[in-house]
Amino acid sequence: MAGDVTFGFAEWAGPLMLVSGTNVTFNGNGHTLFGQGDLYWDGLGGNGGVTKPAPFIRVNNAGSFSNVRILNAPERSIAVKGSPVTISGITIDNSLGDLPNSRSNGLPAGHNTDGFGISNANNVIIQNSSVHNQDDCLAVNGGTNITFQNNVCVGGHGISIGSIASNVVVNNVHITGNTVMNNTNGLRIKTDATATASTVSNIVYTNNKLLGITQFGVLIDQSYPDTLGTPGTGVV
Repeated sequence: MAGDVTFGFAEWAGPLMLVSGTNVTFNGNGHTLFGQGDLYWDGLGGNGGVTKPAPFIRVNNAGSFSNVRILNAPERSIAVKGSPVTISGITIDNSLGDLPNSRSNGLPAGHNTDGFGISNANNVIIQNSSVHNQDDCLAVNGGTNITFQNNVCVGGHGISIGSIASNVVVNNVHITGNTVMNNTNGLRIKTDATATASTVSNIVYTNNKLLGITQFGVLIDQSYPDTLGTPGTGVV
C-alpha cells in the first residue's frame, strides 16, 4: 500500500476487501484501512439492525499479509482461509466500539467485531499483531497447523477455539506468548451444544499472560451458545 484507504458506507454483505491468489505478498507499509464502523455500529453486530459488511477483509491467499492498521471494522475484521499464509504486524483498532452511541441503547456500539477468524485453513501463522475489539481476538472455527504467537488482545472475549459446529476438524493449534488484557475470557474452547462429528485435538498453550480477565481465565465449554449449560456430546 502507498497510502491510507477509506471505505464508503453501504449496507451489504461484504467483504470490503478480498486478497486471493497463490504466493501473494500484501504489505500495508503501516498504512490504515478505515472501515467507518462507527457509521454502522448499533450494538447488535450481525444479530440485526444495520446490515454490516463482514468480514472487513477476507484473506484467501497463500503467501503473506502484513503491516496494516484496520480502524473501525463494521463487524468481523479478518477472515482467513488461505493456506499456507503468514499474517504479521497487524493492528486492529475497534476501541471506539467500546462506547455506546445513539443507536446502541446504552450498550457498547461495537458487537461481533472479531479480530481474526480461521475456518478450513491449514498452515496459518498469525504473529506480532494487536487487537482491541468487542468479541473474540482469535476464533479458530476449523483448520490444522495453526500458530498464534506474540500478539496482544484487549477488550474482547479472549482467544477462542470455536465455536465448533458440526463436521469440523481442528488439530495442532499453538497459542504462544500472547497477552490478553481486560477481556471477558482469557483462553477458551467452545463447542456448539448441538454439534456432531467434529474433533478438537492437540491444542497447546504456552507462556500466555492474562490480565484483568472479568469472567473465566480458562474455559472449556461444550454448551455454546450457553455458558456452562447442558453439554453436547458430538465433539471429541
